Amino acid sequence: MNTSQQKQSESLHFQSVSFTGLAPGARLIVLGAVHGNETCGTQAIRRVIGEIESGQLGIMAGQVTFVPVTNPLAYALHRRMGDRNLNRNLVPTDTPTEFEDRIANWLCPLLAQHDALLDLHSFHTAGKPFVMLGPLDNSGALEPFARSAEETALALRLGVHRFVDGWLDTYAAGVARRVAAGVSAREADARYGVGTTEFMRAHGGIALTLECGQHDDPAAPAVAYQAICNTLAHLGLTAAAAPQAVTDTEALSLYQVIDRVHAEDAFSRHWSSFDRLHAGDLIGTRHDGTPVRADTDGYVVFPNPNALPGQEWFYLAKPSRRV
Repeated sequence: MNTSQQKQSESLHFQSVSFTGLAPGARLIVLGAVHGNETCGTQAIRRVIGEIESGQLGIMAGQVTFVPVTNPLAYALHRRMGDRNLNRNLVPTDTPTEFEDRIANWLCPLLAQHDALLDLHSFHTAGKPFVMLGPLDNSGALEPFARSAEETALALRLGVHRFVDGWLDTYAAGVARRVAAGVSAREADARYGVGTTEFMRAHGGIALTLECGQHDDPAAPAVAYQAICNTLAHLGLTAAAAPQAVTDTEALSLYQVIDRVHAEDAFSRHWSSFDRLHAGDLIGTRHDGTPVRADTDGYVVFPNPNALPGQEWFYLAKPSRRV
């Protein structure tokens, strides 16, 4: 953190707003701006808070906690992160050195007090909104889980039709490749793939990341708003009718992550998430001229032309029957 950022961070604060109904019920937490340039969730959260405070929307049971701006430094800087990516290596620490460490020390205990998480994001390039699902029920060492049916049921009621899973498994496989290549940075640790949803599941909750559209898409705040309202109704926190599960669904599974290894690695074209790929298609070229091609038919996901060397450049996905 440079001197200017240090001074700016000292004037920041963390904010959460909670509402509790008269009857017992689920405890939901909704996050916006985990990445500071992803503001659709912030806008939607503030709209819902205003409706609750005005009496237009009532919390009848349970509790909902809203965090409009989860990363205030990144938000103030109008960029993805302050010192580092908050949605990686999310864990409390006794020795905070980066601003995101201080967020984690505040945020992680708050997450652990809740049963369900809706984390609202947006993405770099054009594309349709989608939900990131957690793993199926399993007792494995990487991400054991026992509530996939509940999580999927909520996902089907957020109002979007595309579903993606396989995040942490794919990230861990990428870590294994980094280790084999002799990378010793913190990105070469499977725990670095743990963000808000992984932390929530590890503490007994269900958790969904909703990617509401491109960062500047004027429709993205409305996608986020509808998802919040549907979640509140589905979990029984409001008196609104329970939303119906969407139909006409599309499910994909991530299976490989490709890192950017040099600042001059370049895409072959302007890629958007879920652009189709055919085996052999040229996706990009390394700085030394080595082509990067699709290994099979599938889709490109999360292409990031501004990725830092050593971090995720893009993911590959294939069709799934999960949903």
